[in-house]
Amino acid sequence: MERYQVILAYDGTQFEGFQRQGKARTVQGVVEAALRQIGWQGRTILAAGRTDSGVHATGQVIAFDLAWPHPEEDLLRALNANLPLDVAARSVKAVAASFHPRFDALARSYCYHIECEPVRSPLRERYAWRVWPPLALVSLEQAARYLPGRHDFAAFGTPPHPKGSTVRTVFAAGWSLDGTRLVFTIRADAFLYHMVRRLVAAQVQIGQGLRPPEALAEALETTLPLTQGLAPPQGLVLTQVDYPPN
Repeated sequence: MERYQVILAYDGTQFEGFQRQGKARTVQGVVEAALRQIGWQGRTILAAGRTDSGVHATGQVIAFDLAWPHPEEDLLRALNANLPLDVAARSVKAVAASFHPRFDALARSYCYHIECEPVRSPLRERYAWRVWPPLALVSLEQAARYLPGRHDFAAFGTPPHPKGSTVRTVFAAGWSLDGTRLVFTIRADAFLYHMVRRLVAAQVQIGQGLRPPEALAEALETTLPLTQGLAPPQGLVLTQVDYPPN
């Protein structure tokens, strides 16, 4: 019996989030079904995080125990042969029996995509939030500079467990322009529930001139909500989870 680490990519459009829940179609549910087709008898896979309904991933990390008498490359092929088209195992490797994708993680990275267009673009909007009026990149960059460091993010999310801490350390955050698309990237030790989507919603207001960039710093200091808005899920992608070197 070996413990395997798998990096997953998935299109979250047709999923009710990552975590298994009743009869709903979830990423965890289809991955566990695929594993059972190749002899897995476990109760539940382990995961680095639980993405919301509609959120995508290119770097989700899962782990499971499996008696697999073949090379890792064969396990990768077997997994993908049984997974639906909107989920893919990108890599497979054997790891220590104690490895836990959530508790061993040092950092997680997300990106959020925004299209500034006055008219709907159905294909682009599957993976981005269409925003109009357009956003001022300079204002977005000024706001994002307040995020790195250790802060209380209570104004932007809730802890995964009642009475849990709302303090998180952001290692990097910023905006870039990819063609016509604005991309917000953020890397932190952990995230609150809805934290990235609330940060994006607040920065969109700043980018449209409805609030000054300093409003973000004020919200971090006072922990008072800057906005009740929530950026839609389809623009958000879990891109990477970092672990200590072997």
